[in-house]
Amino acid sequence: MARKSSPSGNMPTQRQLRAGELVRHAVSDILAREDLRDPELVGVIVTVGEVRCSPDLRHANVFVSPLGDDTEKGRTALAEALNRAAGFLRGRLGREIDLKFTPQLHFIADKSYDEATAIDRLLADPRVKRDLEPE
Repeated sequence: MARKSSPSGNMPTQRQLRAGELVRHAVSDILAREDLRDPELVGVIVTVGEVRCSPDLRHANVFVSPLGDDTEKGRTALAEALNRAAGFLRGRLGREIDLKFTPQLHFIADKSYDEATAIDRLLADPRVKRDLEPE
């Protein structure tokens, strides 16, 4: 029986993490050098924040955001456009990486930058700073 990385099984295994980083670097390289025909993707610089692979490595959730457009609408439109081009990108990915199976790509709008900004804003609040400083 396979051993999980945590008793609850929620944490990814080392294999999933390695494959996720491999896919993240490859997808970033492909998006940087390929000319995609979708009008919504022309001239857009894409930031690939994270890739989470399924335990069998057949599916990968790719968290993306457009560089310079930090609106929810821009991120959602980018994810939808990349999902339309997922078949093309998967074909290119298969040539780039050395895995038994090329994972199905599922693009998701990355909201982690917004969450980090909100946390920074909270920590910069004078009332919170007062509580964090040692007496």
